[in-house]
Amino acid sequence: MDVEIINFPKTKIAVVEHHGSPALEIESIKKLIEWRKESKLPPSDINRSYGIHYNDPNTISPSDYRVDLCVSVVHDVAENSYGVVAKTIPALRCAKVRHIGSRENMTTARDLYKEWLPKSGEALTNFPIFFHYVNVGPQIKESDMITDVYLPIL
Repeated sequence: MDVEIINFPKTKIAVVEHHGSPALEIESIKKLIEWRKESKLPPSDINRSYGIHYNDPNTISPSDYRVDLCVSVVHDVAENSYGVVAKTIPALRCAKVRHIGSRENMTTARDLYKEWLPKSGEALTNFPIFFHYVNVGPQIKESDMITDVYLPIL
């Protein structure tokens, strides 16, 4: 695992908060996609796609699963019918790992926690792990998906 320590900049985000079964996450994703289309915010270097994961869907009951599905924004988030709200990813020092391939059952986050962190001498902050989905959309093959995993550390 090639881990890089970086300083992640404070980032304004528009968020659909998903609470509940990971199997229903696609419905929350659809809301964010529709909001992005209506707001004319296609995936780009300015409007990046993120997921802030508050817990591990493999170790928590489906009813307690929680993830914020996000897009970085420059402007304020107006009131809307999709339930999209404004939040911020604070400026953070992070361990960053690039994952290439399917996003299904990705073990990169688990490897950061269980293998890299204990050996690193680093400590976690109180902000959860988050993913930057570098390339998104139906035209991206699973084998070509790029995901940057950020583990916030002190």
